[in-house]
Formats: sequence, structure tokens, C-alpha cells
Amino acid sequence: MPDLSTLIAISPELILTVFGLLILLFDLIWRERAGKFLAGFTVLGFIAALAATVALWGRTIPLFGNSYVVDNFAAFFKIIGAVAGIALVLVSLEYLKARTRSLGEFFALFTFSILAMFLMASSTSLLMIYLSVEFLSYTSYLLAGFFRDDKKSNEAAIKYFLYGAIASAVMLYGLSLLYGVSGSLNLNDLAFLFSSTVEASVRNVGMLGGILVLVGLGFKIALVPFHQWAPDTYEGAPTPVTAFLSIGPKAAGFAILLRVFLVALPALAERWTGLIGVLALATMILGNLLALQQTNVKRLLAYSSIAQAGYILIGLVAFNNPGLANPFNGLNGVLIYLAAYLFTNLGAFICVIAVEHATGAVDIADYAGMVKRSPLIAALLAFFFLSLAGIPPTVGFIGKFFVFGAALKAGYLFLAAVGVVMSVVSVFYYFNIVRACFFLEPKDATPIQMPRLVTASLVVSGAAVLLLFLLTQPLFNFAMLSMSGIANP
Repeated sequence: MPDLSTLIAISPELILTVFGLLILLFDLIWRERAGKFLAGFTVLGFIAALAATVALWGRTIPLFGNSYVVDNFAAFFKIIGAVAGIALVLVSLEYLKARTRSLGEFFALFTFSILAMFLMASSTSLLMIYLSVEFLSYTSYLLAGFFRDDKKSNEAAIKYFLYGAIASAVMLYGLSLLYGVSGSLNLNDLAFLFSSTVEASVRNVGMLGGILVLVGLGFKIALVPFHQWAPDTYEGAPTPVTAFLSIGPKAAGFAILLRVFLVALPALAERWTGLIGVLALATMILGNLLALQQTNVKRLLAYSSIAQAGYILIGLVAFNNPGLANPFNGLNGVLIYLAAYLFTNLGAFICVIAVEHATGAVDIADYAGMVKRSPLIAALLAFFFLSLAGIPPTVGFIGKFFVFGAALKAGYLFLAAVGVVMSVVSVFYYFNIVRACFFLEPKDATPIQMPRLVTASLVVSGAAVLLLFLLTQPLFNFAMLSMSGIANP
């Protein structure tokens, strides 16, 4: 029986578990009239989990035989999950009410998905890593195919599941190799083994295991060449689910990727740094070039999301070289970029959700004359695209500044140069939509009416993208403190 201190340490996870189960119960009792109540109750659960996470800030508590840890690094990703959860529930209510009666099932699955993110962020053993990744995978598959009568939604779920099952099997084999060579499930034990041995066979098995784990996590993050599921799944899934897939699993995947490579395998960094650098290059280049060809906004944002993962990886590549006292140490760049990406991508998808809910449109051509139909959507969509492209005055610029700065400081000039060039390329496809919004005549000039919660969420996201640019120092300090679970700044 866990003692009180343990229950307090895992209180965010307990809160989400209880709220998820209660949502199912309330939906069973009041299925026909519980829509707004369940949405509000879900948001309340996320707020409570967020408050519990913040209350634990600054504490490092290993739990359950060092298989789970409460620290600032985990708290960073839990905050991202809770904030994304709150925003997406608020903007998805009207969208879902018009398309399904199963609101309780959706909000329960969504709550359990955020719970899985929390578990992934704190996992420090091979077993917990696998279980939490699978937990998030199963809930994500169900959410992607939530509109059971929609062929595209079904196709999205099937493709997501098939790719996910293969990636999961490969990752499990990699985890088994790491366990087999070390005899331990704990990441710190793996780190000690590889740092204390010079035996080539042990290090080779460790590297092979790390590569196979990278395959599974690369699927979650949508790295090239493990990205094939993303465009079709993003297009076919309900748009609020697409927004979640672009933020939640990606952030949680990076949490585990950083723990595995920076905690368990730092002694093998001279081997995996080059590999991850190549993946970063391929992901940036392919994601941006394929985005240029898209005519569907959701598919375009899918390839944009792939490219963004490539930029973030640069920070991991650069972390092996500079000292932690250096402000451009790579890891803080990754965390700053993820915080920037949260609000930027969230805001862009809220615009897409609002337009689709009002008009059913998801093609770029349908955004023609948007400035006349909804000046707020047109203006903020352009602002969010500025941030995704890394142009000031947006927080996206700050994220790229620290990631590319780390690459330059570490001597990866080619990697940084390609990142800058690809950022320029991204301007072309982002502003293809902006051009349609501002310079083309609308096919239908009917004004777009947005629910108040959607409008509020959109304005808050836009304000966050601007304020985080203006408050760079607090954001930098937050990222540095969040590194304490991986390294001591």
C-alpha cells in the first residue's frame, strides 16, 4: 500500500485517472444531456492535474524501485499535456456536438491520453517506457477513428494502428536487447554499464538496442522515415484529434527520447549523434519539400509537423558538445522549442477547427477571402505561420534561435544552415494559405461565426505566442530549471 507521500507525488496521475473514470460513469447515467457538463468536468480535471504538477515543482522523487520519477523534466511535459488538453476540450465541444453523440467516450479517451503523456514523461525504466507508450498508442488509435461512420476517419485509424503495431514491436525488441545486455530495467543502471565497460560487443548491442528504440519513438514523433502514417492520419482524423496528435504524442515522444539517449546512453553519444543528425536533416528536408505540394490544410500541417520535429532534433545532436553552463547547450533549446510549438501549433489548429466547423472546408482554396469572412482568423493564422516559420516577433523565432545557436556552438554548421534554408522554404507554403486569405476573393462571403470559447482560446494562443517572445528570459529560466531531471544546469 503506497504511503501518503507517494500518493501526493503521483497526485496528477491519480487525478486524471479518477476524472477519466467519472466521465465514463456520468456519461452512462446522463448520456443524452451531459455534453457541456462533461466538457467542463474534463477541463476541471486537467486544471486540477496541472495545479498538482505545479505544486510538485522543484522536487525530485524516485518511485516504485526507480522505475518512475517526479522531477522538473517530467513536470515540463506534464504542463504541456495539461495546457493542450484544456485548450482542445474548449475548442472541440461545438465541433463534436455537430458530428457525434458520444461526447463522454471522447472526453474519457482524451483524458486517458493525457494521462498516458504524464506516465511517459516520468518513466525511467524500460518496462514503464513500453507500457506508457502503448497506453498512449491505444487511446490515440481510438481517437483517430472516433467517427466510426466516416471512411476517412476509419482509414486514418487503421493506418495509424498498422504502422504503430510494427513500430511498437521493433521498439520492444530494442528494449529487450538493452535489458538483456544489462540485466536491469533502470535507465541509470544502463548508463553505468555503458560508461564502465570498453567491451565492444556490449556497446554494439547497446547501440543496436538504442537504434531500435529510436524506431518506435520516431514513429511517435513522426521522424523520417517513420512518418508515412502522419499525412493520411492527420487528414482523416477528427480535427481536434489531429491537433492533439501534432502536439501530445510528439512532446511525450521527445520526453522519452531525451531520457533514453541522455540518461541511459550518453556513453554511446559518439555513435548515435551522427545517426540522429542524419535523421534531423532528412526530416527537415522531406517534411518541408512535401508540404509545398499540399492542397489540404490538414495534410500541409502534417508535413509541417514532421519538419518541426527535425528542427527540434538538432538540439539533441548539439547537446553532446557544449557544457551545461553554456546558454546554447541544445537541451534547453529543445524545451524552449517545444513550449513555442505548443502554443503556435495549437493556435493554427484552432483556426482550422473554427473554419471547418463553420464551413466544412479543409482545402487551401476554401480559405480564399478569409480576411473578409473572419478578420480574426485570417490575422492570427498569419501570425501563427510566422511563428512556425521562425520569424520575429514570435516565440517560434526564439525556439529556432536557441536550437540553431546550439548547433553553431557545437560546430554543426551544415545542420544549422540546412535548418535555416528549410525555414525559408516553409515560408512559401505557409504563406500560400495567407495569400489566399488576404489576396483572393471568397467563393462565399458569408461571415464565419465562432463560439465564444473558440474565440477566447484563439486569442489566448496568439497572446502566448507574442508574450513568450517578449518574455524570453523567464522562458529561458523555465527551460533551464526543467533540465534538472536530465542534467544539472
